[in-house]
Amino acid sequence: MKISERECMMDLNDVMKMLKDPAALQRQAIEAQARMAAISVVGSAGGGMVKLTLSGTMDLLAIEIAPEVIDPKDPALLQDLIKAAHNDAAYKIKDALQADVARNLGSMPGFGA
Repeated sequence: MKISERECMMDLNDVMKMLKDPAALQRQAIEAQARMAAISVVGSAGGGMVKLTLSGTMDLLAIEIAPEVIDPKDPALLQDLIKAAHNDAAYKIKDALQADVARNLGSMPGFGA
């Protein structure tokens, strides 16, 4: 899909308007940070035997490990399950944040569909 020069200029003009109101930009950034911090997702691995809860700021909020996956003779298994659960949660956060950005950009002039 090719964007015309006119469409590009319209978007650039909208961006310039936003930049002229730094207080509004700061307010939007603070609101985005609050929305991000409010996100909480659970990632799991091993059929739910390892579960991690991450915030939208990637802070580890909780971890649950089923006793049956704790094998002192095979620490690599538990390590792999923890990594997989973390990756699952991180992927969910990324999707949630992308959806939030798309929603908020869509409400801004020049960025809607």
